[in-house]
Amino acid sequence: MNTNFVAELKWRGMLHDIMPGTEEKLNEGMISGYIGFDPTADSLHVGHLVQIMTLIHFQRAGHKPYALVGGATGMVGDPSGKSQERNLLNEQELNHNVSCIAAQLSKFLDFGTAANAAVMVNNYDWFKNFSFLNFIRDVGKHITVNYMMAKDSVKKRLEGDTGMSFTEFSYQLVQGYDFYYLWKNHQCLVQMGGSDQWGNIVTGTEFIRRKDAGTAFALTTQLIKKADGTKFGKTEGGNIWLDPTKTSAYKFYQFWLNTSDEDAKSYIRIFTLLDEASILSLEKAQNEAPHLRALQKALANDITTRVHGTEALQTAINTSEFLFGNGSLAFLQGQSVDQVLSVFEGLPQFKLAKSVLANGIPIIELLANHTAIFPSKAEAKKMLQGGGVAINKEKITSEELTVSDEHLINDAFIVIQKGKKNYFIIQLVD
Repeated sequence: MNTNFVAELKWRGMLHDIMPGTEEKLNEGMISGYIGFDPTADSLHVGHLVQIMTLIHFQRAGHKPYALVGGATGMVGDPSGKSQERNLLNEQELNHNVSCIAAQLSKFLDFGTAANAAVMVNNYDWFKNFSFLNFIRDVGKHITVNYMMAKDSVKKRLEGDTGMSFTEFSYQLVQGYDFYYLWKNHQCLVQMGGSDQWGNIVTGTEFIRRKDAGTAFALTTQLIKKADGTKFGKTEGGNIWLDPTKTSAYKFYQFWLNTSDEDAKSYIRIFTLLDEASILSLEKAQNEAPHLRALQKALANDITTRVHGTEALQTAINTSEFLFGNGSLAFLQGQSVDQVLSVFEGLPQFKLAKSVLANGIPIIELLANHTAIFPSKAEAKKMLQGGGVAINKEKITSEELTVSDEHLINDAFIVIQKGKKNYFIIQLVD
């Protein structure tokens, strides 16, 4: 599927800056381009998705994407958009992070055998034997300190309270050399990134020009901002990660489902591959029946499927229907202990010895003594009499009920509902 890459970014509202001549060069035929990902953690998060989507569009337009995982630059730390220097990682941590990120990127890009198959590179491979003296002689002499200090990312740090270390100051030279290396050895003609990377990217094009009289191109995308001014991709619990062990598929799905109407209109363009006609149709449905949240559902379904798969999406939908609607617990049958706990991540959980349940426990004692679902037996009794307690989605009609292993889900769990929206998980342990 070949599209006009720049036109695609424009109608989706993704394009920010583009160097003159870039679009014309892209329209000449297949070219190679890259985006860098710093391995500061062993998973990417939703903040990286704009760059991942950029590479996807680049490949769909018939171009050859390079994903650079910065094993070397991760040892330095990019000052762009940062107010202070970040902690440096050791080589073992970086290698672990690099391999994890490479595996994640392979979910999104086609690394097969086609002419425009994606390629993964690690800048540690060309920096590991590059001596400091060779670097300042072969790279440092081509870019002046005046040029480097004119960059906004440098200016802001120099004007701030913390200043800037030489390590971070040298980052744009290191990134500039990355571009040069890929330009010279892999014919990468364009570097892409977020708009905060413009200065570093242009340093690369300038270095290519000064060192080899070569021509390279640059393109950046918009930084994502939420309509209410808060930071995109952050919740009270921290980052929304692409790794399901860090952020469950359910929590990931809910993040997108809870997007505001205004944000959903831009996110549906940026984070999905839906075409313009489909998006306009969804917007029309949203305007006619806002309460049905057509945009949010399409957004959450599309991106959760791409990141976690169709099975995980269905589990996330079933979990949502169970917690917020009239869905049953049947979808939990056969799932492992870890899978069930990840499905209900964030809900209060209690552990109960299997031996305690062996002879049955009066419901009131379970709610007030063996767990802290209710602060007292009196409060538990009052809620039971009012019909406000359910076990595994079934309302309890008798305060005399004895809870036994017959109430277990997968021989390991009991789900207690208190009122309409308060859920608690009781896990049976040996």
